[in-house]
Amino acid sequence: MDRRRFIATALSGLATATMGCRGRAQETLPALPAELPMRPLGGTGIRATIVAAGTGMSATMRQSNQIRQGKDAFIALLRHEYDRGIRLFDCADAYGSHPYVAEALAGMPREEYAISTKIWVMQGGLPEPERPDANVVVDRFRKELNTDYIDLVLIHCMAHPLWPEQQRRYMDALAELKGKGTIRAHGVSIHSLPALEACVDCDWVDSVHARINPYGDSMDERDPANVAAILQRIHQRGKGVVGMKLIGEGRYRNDPAKRDAAIAYALDVGCVDTMVVGFERPDEVDDFIGRVSRALADRPATAG
Repeated sequence: MDRRRFIATALSGLATATMGCRGRAQETLPALPAELPMRPLGGTGIRATIVAAGTGMSATMRQSNQIRQGKDAFIALLRHEYDRGIRLFDCADAYGSHPYVAEALAGMPREEYAISTKIWVMQGGLPEPERPDANVVVDRFRKELNTDYIDLVLIHCMAHPLWPEQQRRYMDALAELKGKGTIRAHGVSIHSLPALEACVDCDWVDSVHARINPYGDSMDERDPANVAAILQRIHQRGKGVVGMKLIGEGRYRNDPAKRDAAIAYALDVGCVDTMVVGFERPDEVDDFIGRVSRALADRPATAG
């Protein structure tokens, strides 16, 4: 057993024991994998780990639960996620997480990880009232993230069914940035079923962030089958699908059975490329990765 696997195994056992002390169900999870599986994010050319790290739990006005922990704790959490093999970090202007991600990943080979982030275009949600053009905003993002390019830039929190017509200004600017190589792909994060439906035939959409779990919690529709059916159509069109709210925006934090069911649902629905979770503690990272590892071991191996 090599040193990395030995340490991962030891920490996995410690995390399980710690969760038991907090009153969670005692169980033995598989040893943490030396590397998380990588999957293509639709046809974007981006490859993402099957588990991604969210940075904006309960976020608005550039504040989140992660930021409220303090700089040192947040950066330690991000580095723990990287050490556990996570290679996709999900940010947003509204989260205020860019500088923390930049510091945590400083010195890491840029080609080894991907960053997604989001432009907030609506009123409210940010301290300032101005909503500059996408090229201005993305330039600021790159400086905050200390990177020459950003892998995926989304228009944040679209809920109107006509968002492709309403956001043409931002869409055209992001397409131009993609053509220049400033960003690798563009898309939307979605917060209503009609807005999700609009993604199917919108050729501009490279990738979608969508809320998906088997219980309909914090989702665009109480019946998850209706969401899954649209996501499958989106994925069949070659677009990436990033699953959000896998643990019901924290509702299943103390319910191992529901976390397992949510992971199984995301894997079995057949269209979720990566699962983004807004971890708040290192033991949550280890627990979720361990559960994903076990769920994958119970399924036939797939290419990608």
